[in-house]
Amino acid sequence: MAGLAHEARQEGHLHIGRLIDEWAAGDIRFARDGERLLGAFADEALVGVGGMTIEPALPETLRMRRFYVRPAMRSRGVGRLLALTLLDRARRFCRCVTVHAGNDGAAKFWESLEFRPRDQDAYTHVLDLRG
Repeated sequence: MAGLAHEARQEGHLHIGRLIDEWAAGDIRFARDGERLLGAFADEALVGVGGMTIEPALPETLRMRRFYVRPAMRSRGVGRLLALTLLDRARRFCRCVTVHAGNDGAAKFWESLEFRPRDQDAYTHVLDLRG
């Protein structure tokens, strides 16, 4: 995970380092109903990570968070597989999923998964899982 955090930091993304810190402190363990943290591996190397936690501001809602795929592995379906796996599981626990897209590329990625732009304080996109 440290290597992934290093690559993310080189791109100006600090959220993977925060993930490591939050996990070590026990602040976020992705252990409540509906929560999950997944890793994607290629040749036994961690190439991507993505998680989902309860969205405290909205009832029956989960939030995608801490998504990152190594630059060399982008456009190969890694992020899509992580997101779709989490969304499939989310359908059992909630009716809505939010995400904060940190840049235009991320926004396009989430919109390709049918998330709709909705600029709120804590998130930029939302997906209604019930239609």
